[in-house]
Amino acid sequence: QVQLIETGGGLVQAGGSLRLSCAASKRPFNDYIMGWFRQAPGKEREIVASITWNDDSTINVDPAEGRIGISRDNAKSTVYLQMNSLKLEDTGVYYCAARVPWGSRFEYWGQGTQVTVST
Repeated sequence: QVQLIETGGGLVQAGGSLRLSCAASKRPFNDYIMGWFRQAPGKEREIVASITWNDDSTINVDPAEGRIGISRDNAKSTVYLQMNSLKLEDTGVYYCAARVPWGSRFEYWGQGTQVTVST
């Protein structure tokens, strides 16, 4: 069982930045592929980004804009989501998730952290 705890959410003005953190209880942390998801009000949950144990990352939201980045520190069992140039549509609950490399779905989830982008 992996416990995930997200921190770093909050209220930010459009154009600002936030860095979310997700600390995992399970070791070795680098066994897992880590992902960030979000769910906006009235919308389905979507994947924002994911990263493998060796820093192979995929950005699923606005990949061409380069404003979202994911990174991990295996020594600290922590994964980060850096979001810059925040937009109103980035508002939502952000969830950290983990899966084993041979799995097809993310099976461990954090409780979520609220991100609200205002004008």
